[in-house]
Amino acid sequence: MRVKQVFKQSIDLKTKVLADDQLMQLINDIVQVCVESLNNGGCIFFCGNGGSAADAQHLAAELTGRFYYDRPPLNAEALHTDTSFLTAVANDYSYDEIYARILRGKAKKGDILIGISTSGNSGNIVKAFEVANEMGVTTVGFTGETGGKMKPLSCYLFNVPSQDTPRIQEVHALAGHVICELIESSIFPK
Repeated sequence: MRVKQVFKQSIDLKTKVLADDQLMQLINDIVQVCVESLNNGGCIFFCGNGGSAADAQHLAAELTGRFYYDRPPLNAEALHTDTSFLTAVANDYSYDEIYARILRGKAKKGDILIGISTSGNSGNIVKAFEVANEMGVTTVGFTGETGGKMKPLSCYLFNVPSQDTPRIQEVHALAGHVICELIESSIFPK
């Protein structure tokens, strides 16, 4: 039955990630750099395309709103939510410039940019990572197996060991939730 196959594929990939001590440590490292940035007045910016844009917006909302419990908002933003800006820059410059341009206007040294791309080759995220690195913004890539063009541009690379886009996105969402939970509990311990 196909339904069971899909669930099993998802579980198997998550089990593979869970067994990878380097990826587990990487999540802790990402949490620590995010907590440090937020505690020093920084912002966590997110970007992605399509389903990854939805994940980016979701994770920014988890931080600015709440995750498990009521607490003050954390400084986080999904960079694609201003459609007037997005469409103007895509039209006047190019789609590859949308995230790089907004970073130049909003980001500062010590901020974090989390880029989500299953291929690791999304032109607008690659360009944003180049700009972020020039500005002293820490780059965190969420990709698939190879890391693509984002690999050499990522200070931290969470590359899910798969080439199956929906399964990669499922692991990205889980890892994002873990990161949000640990940021919240670290900055606002109960």
